[in-house]
Amino acid sequence: MKQDLLIEIGTEELPPKALPVLSEAFSKGIVEGLQQARIDCGEVTSFATPRRLAILLQDVDVKQPDQQIERRGPAVKAAFDADGKPSKAIEGFARSCGVSIEELEQLETDKGAWFVFRKQEQGKPTSELLQGIINYALQKLPAPKRMRWGDKTSEFVRPAHWLVCLFGDAVVDVNVLGLSAGRETRGHRFHHPEPVTLESPASYELQLEECYVIASFDKRLQKVKSGAEAVAETLGGKVIIDPELLKEVTALVEWPVAVAGNFEQRYLDVPQECLITTMQDNQKYFAVVDSNHKLLPHFITTSNIESRDVQKVSEGNERVIRPRFSDAEFFWQQDKKQPLEARIEATRNIVFQQQLGTLYEKTQRVTSLAGEIARMSGANVADAKRAAELSKCDLMTDMVGEFPKLQGIMGRYYALQDGENENVAYALEEQYMPRFAGDQLPQHEAGRILSLADRLDTLMGIFAIGQKPTGTKDPFALRRAALAVLRILIENAINLDLKELLGIAAKNLADKVDALAKVDETFDYILERLNAYYKDQGVAASVVEAVAKLKPTTPLDFHKRVLAVDQFRKLNEAEALAAANKRIGNILKKQASSANTDIDTALLQEDAEKNLYKALTEQQSVVRPLFEKGDYEAALQSLAGLREPVDRFFDDVMVIAEDRALQNNRLAILNQLRSLFLEIADLSVLAQ
Repeated sequence: MKQDLLIEIGTEELPPKALPVLSEAFSKGIVEGLQQARIDCGEVTSFATPRRLAILLQDVDVKQPDQQIERRGPAVKAAFDADGKPSKAIEGFARSCGVSIEELEQLETDKGAWFVFRKQEQGKPTSELLQGIINYALQKLPAPKRMRWGDKTSEFVRPAHWLVCLFGDAVVDVNVLGLSAGRETRGHRFHHPEPVTLESPASYELQLEECYVIASFDKRLQKVKSGAEAVAETLGGKVIIDPELLKEVTALVEWPVAVAGNFEQRYLDVPQECLITTMQDNQKYFAVVDSNHKLLPHFITTSNIESRDVQKVSEGNERVIRPRFSDAEFFWQQDKKQPLEARIEATRNIVFQQQLGTLYEKTQRVTSLAGEIARMSGANVADAKRAAELSKCDLMTDMVGEFPKLQGIMGRYYALQDGENENVAYALEEQYMPRFAGDQLPQHEAGRILSLADRLDTLMGIFAIGQKPTGTKDPFALRRAALAVLRILIENAINLDLKELLGIAAKNLADKVDALAKVDETFDYILERLNAYYKDQGVAASVVEAVAKLKPTTPLDFHKRVLAVDQFRKLNEAEALAAANKRIGNILKKQASSANTDIDTALLQEDAEKNLYKALTEQQSVVRPLFEKGDYEAALQSLAGLREPVDRFFDDVMVIAEDRALQNNRLAILNQLRSLFLEIADLSVLAQ
């Protein structure tokens, strides 16, 4: 038999940012507990509101299945002594099983006979197991800070006030967090504060909705979103929906009602990012923009009640936002009184890292490196160095001090205000791009160079002082920095040698630490990030490994090789040529003369070796210009034509001939063949 199961824990308001995680963990814990108890269930639905965590499981077994218990004891030959008396081992085993020695059975195996105990264990009712299952789920909740309340010893994320546990139509007798389970839940705190008697697990969601509670987090989120969008439309604009803010607002309300608010037009003179940030971070409001993404003097808040006087709710929110906007306006006006350049000296007082010096010293290193990168890539050196000089100045402004997430963005505004050109100004914002996986890359030349230089200096410096990331700790976000370096170089087709850049960064650190000794380690660490980069693009790990074996130091060149090998894998000839490369590698590894590449045409005897030599010579003239251009894909397409002569060579020719001169000549052919493929990648890896 099967029945529906509902478990709900009613609490005081749960922390909004943690609510989705708590809900997922609670549901996962309940399901795991049932699985461990060998109890099957059907569809699982999670519920989470500010005042409750709940789970509905359909078609749950009413009892565990019966199971056959078998325990193996001592070997028969070791169970009795020479006089036939039972040993302590067999006596202890029988006693632990609750039976006499005579009641034990014997099991014959290939390794001899053993005493075993067998019994049929009756499955327990699910209702008897729920106490332990709920406790198991609560223990696994990711809640490092737990609370006690009243005179109770129980601990939870927030004080718990009611508990529901319905299995079918019956209340299950469990006691959790000092609460005895019942069938009464609570509706909305203000619209329906009275207890609600649940008829059954299946009626839970509908009964709560009748009491002004949308229990489903996802349904409530959609209502918050659609409500904000509808109100924005009436205001003649479009709402900005930040995904994290949307989840947080959803976790703050049980009955969402979108309410519009307005603010004075004069505040729009402040950079809109400042206003949007304070709306989102401080007030949990949604901003409204026009079709050109320009901020409108409106906002949308999500109320938790259906007010009889919506205007009062709107006016209250407007009163709260004005002081925030006034502060932002004040910071903007104050910061503009001095140019960014005037703040360079202030960075002398900010420590970047104790061993690596101040922010001012880091800026000097980055400026030098940015200039070198610009020179090597043919970019505007003056713009790159100017952007680097000003790169950290906005950190000294009042606005960024109040809103740290605006770093870079405010640098752009202040730089344009100071008359800096756009390439420099936008670089100040783009130095932080990409901020996360999949984020957009810098769009301006100076922005790309500054982003590279800043990250390379950090990577080289932190590795040089021996604080490289561990499996759990990466305080300087070096993994993200390494991937950003690779993406900028590859996706912007910047053909620079990464190891050379790290060497320049290391020399800039000479007065602080001996970084040159760590260049190789830092380079290897950065290159390792390519495994994840290509995995996300669906490229096989063997393809990346085949290229990595050659250790190309220019990421763009590495990328071209990967794309070429990935296309080569799809050719009909790929498998045979990969296997041949592996075979050749194994043969050459065993031969002392494997370094020989000089072929004596007079020693070519077999038709197969003559044909291979001819095909090899022709391919060398075709592909070497392609190698020089970096057109590895075309080169591999051409080299695929070697499959047939290579196959015939191995079928018809004895490489390790008795005649040493003949043998060395054939090894030389294989050497040249192997070397030709190794101009691109070690294709033998594909055969593993």
